[in-house]
Amino acid sequence: MHQVSGRVVALSVRAAMIAGGWIGFALGLVAGCVLGAALAWFAGAILSWQRDLSLTLGVTEQLLPFGSQVPVLERVQSEWFFVIPIAGLLVGLFAAAVGALIGGLVAASYNRSPFGVHVVVEVPD
Repeated sequence: MHQVSGRVVALSVRAAMIAGGWIGFALGLVAGCVLGAALAWFAGAILSWQRDLSLTLGVTEQLLPFGSQVPVLERVQSEWFFVIPIAGLLVGLFAAAVGALIGGLVAASYNRSPFGVHVVVEVPD
């Protein structure tokens, strides 16, 4: 094996978009699952706060903040096992689209650059 110097002058835009999409999806999936878990937890915390406030003040839930959203909050809290993966997939798909666009933009701008990246590769004798 011997080393050969060279420079990369062009990148595949398609490959950069695919790589950016996968990276964006993976990061978005994790962030979306965390967001979905926080959403389910906050729904339970708001419902608990609503119950405590209605007992303390002696008013109906409809007159309290988030009063009209109680059925939605109860459903989000009770079906957390659907909320978390759905939120993860939605945010992951959005992040995949953004990552693909960024990857394509970086590759296209790199291809338009007059400078290349200096690389050293080993080739067999």
